[in-house]
Amino acid sequence: MKKIIFVLLLAAAITAKAQTHSLEKIWETDTIIPIPESILPDFANHILYVSLINGGGWVSDGIGGVGKLGMNGKDFDSTWITGLNAPKGLGRFGNIMYAADNSVVVVIDIKEGKVIKKIPIENANGLNDITVDNKGIVYVSDSRQAKIWRIEKNIPTIYLANMKGVNGLKAIGEDLYIGEGKHFIKADKNKNITKIAEMPQGIDGLVAVGNGDFILTGWSGYIFYVTASGHIETLLDSHREKMNTADISFDQAKKILYVPTFNAKKVVAFQLK
Repeated sequence: MKKIIFVLLLAAAITAKAQTHSLEKIWETDTIIPIPESILPDFANHILYVSLINGGGWVSDGIGGVGKLGMNGKDFDSTWITGLNAPKGLGRFGNIMYAADNSVVVVIDIKEGKVIKKIPIENANGLNDITVDNKGIVYVSDSRQAKIWRIEKNIPTIYLANMKGVNGLKAIGEDLYIGEGKHFIKADKNKNITKIAEMPQGIDGLVAVGNGDFILTGWSGYIFYVTASGHIETLLDSHREKMNTADISFDQAKKILYVPTFNAKKVVAFQLK
């Protein structure tokens, strides 16, 4: 009997050590967000920019856009940028926002609140996530063509090819962190690839939380914490509730995770514990 108790206590201790992070819901909007895919925070102005597909996920129908939501989950404006198709990933450099919109990267003047340019990507039909490095170079994934494009001075070139299932991107320094199907990997400035973790679900969004750790999502409703050493913790499983978890954003100072829920048509904020 003592042996059984010892084994149970040991198992409990291992589980407790393995699961060291959790999410606590702070707020959620009503189901008023027309298919939110990506969130880009503007901390200085207390705004969350939200890409709004508002139709089919890859349909060029002109009814998509970018909306604005208060960081308290209130004051939603769906009309800030309109006339897009199925915008997904959002990125920013200075006063310029970039949106991945099926076959083009849309360039938006944030202060003016208007589209100033569209950069066509050759043969693209599945542009998905966007990240911008500290030099203003834009990286965008094409999930359907299995490519990552690099855009400098509005000129796109292929950065990496044969990236099956590529989606989430995050530029940090000279490194590019990539969600390639279930593979969470890093490409350095010389395009050398390092594998960080093999995820249980295909990767959608990814954000850095500090100390080399990341939070990743699986679109069907999973949120994972991944340490720098590749250890994986499941923070949320909402797939049975049909609450998707798409291209997230994270407030490192306040440890708040903002989650666009795609078909659930709401945005949810969680406190990372």
